[in-house]
Parts: sequence; C-alpha cells; structure tokens
Amino acid sequence: MSSPVTEVAADVPPLVELRGVTFGYGERRILEDISLVVPRGKVVALMGASGGGKTTVLRLIGRQVSPQAGQVLFDGADINQMDADALFAARRRMGMLFQFGALFTDLSVFDNVAFPLREHARLPESMIRDLVLMKLNAVGLRGARDLMPSEISGGMARRVALARAIALDPDLIMYDEPFAGLDPISMGVAARLIRQLNDTLGVTSIVVSHDVDETFLIADHVVFLANGRIAAQGTPAEMRASTDPLVRQFVDAQADGPVRFHYPAAPVAEDFRVGG
Repeated sequence: MSSPVTEVAADVPPLVELRGVTFGYGERRILEDISLVVPRGKVVALMGASGGGKTTVLRLIGRQVSPQAGQVLFDGADINQMDADALFAARRRMGMLFQFGALFTDLSVFDNVAFPLREHARLPESMIRDLVLMKLNAVGLRGARDLMPSEISGGMARRVALARAIALDPDLIMYDEPFAGLDPISMGVAARLIRQLNDTLGVTSIVVSHDVDETFLIADHVVFLANGRIAAQGTPAEMRASTDPLVRQFVDAQADGPVRFHYPAAPVAEDFRVGG
C-alpha cells in the first residue's frame, strides 16, 4: 500500500484532519477509528461503495454530526470543542456543493449565488452584484443570471451550485457526488471546474464520488473507505496499479468481490422450502 498523504506535504499543517474518529447511529457503526489528513491546496477524493461513510465524513467536518470518539480538526482546532460563534466562523470558511445542487427553486440563479453573501456578509447590494457576477462568470454562467432553476439543465444547476459554494471565498470546498446524473460533457466540465477553481483560488477540496475516471483525472490523493475503515489510499496512479481486491473491484466495476452482490440472507433452499 502507498504511503499516507501526510508524507506528501509533511512540512505544511493540514487544513482538515480526522484523528481516530468513530461514528455510528445507535449500534450501527459507520466509521471505526478513522484517521485522515487533507493537506492544504490539494484535491482529496473519498471513494468506495455506497454506505461506506463518505458523506458522513463531510458531515463530521461541518459538525452536522459529532463523533462518538476521536477528533475532527479544522485548521488545527477541534471543531467539536468550538462554541457557536467559533463554529459559525469555521463554517463560513467552508463551501459545500450538495448532491444534485440543492438550489432554492423559488430563487433565480443570481439570487441563489447571492444568498450566502446576503446572509453572512454585510456588503452593499452593488458589491454583492459584482461578486455574484464574478462567481457566475467563473463557472461560465454569467449570462444565465436571471433564469430560474427550472429553466436550466442539470449540469448548469450543478455549476450554479458551485458558484454559490465559492461565493464567500472559502478555504475548503466539499463536493458530495458532483458528477452524479450528468451527461459526459457536463461531467467533464464539472471536473475541469473543480480542478481549476482549486488551483486558481488556492483552496482545498474534498470530493466524494463514485466516478472513477473523472475523479482520478483531478484528484491529488484518493482514499478508499470500506466497512467503516480506510481500505487503501494513494495517488490515482497508485490506485490504478493496486492489487488490493477491494480497489480492483471498484476500479474495474466488478459486480462481486469484497463488496458482496448479495445482502446476507438465509440459504435459498430454506426460503423456498415447499410449504414453508
């Protein structure tokens, strides 16, 4: 297995770090003793089968949920020890692109992007207008500012959501399945934007995705989650060359392997016993 991402930039303090994090709902464990480092300025991809805890990691970083054990550090501070003011200040430094965009359907494209600025920044409307148009221009949609979400395509909606995510110039952008449901052209556009915005704005990005090809093209580091733990991690090239059975199953899209096709059940003969 490749060396952990901590060695990629050991002299630079990470923006996000999970230390021995355990989380679950009741007796159902989602994450078990996870330790993960996200270096500043990098694109880190979280991959693995559905239900493996990828989106839960994003929720832990934003403190929508709190771990049963371990620490979640943002810029060196334990986010679960922050008071309300410190937590809201930390969240203002985070941008989130939700799965399928999650735009406000009764607000225009312009007002969707302006929403976080109006909520969190005390700026005159003239400055908000300029900032919104700058963000929309960055994603190629300045000309769509007066349209409603119902009047744009799914790919365009994802780009509007990305403009909204960068409205406050965050240090961290988290992407939850940014490629889901997109056609190949829109998927390529979204991937290119994620990489370009990461490098141009100097932000740190965490991408949760199932799409191997697009994610491997833009990620600096890939982390595979399985059964509540980190199964493998490394550069995209190292993951493509990996002989780990779980990584191979995922990269090669195999129906069966460490992640079983069949959910655990009684033997077929027992369920279909005559007269049973």
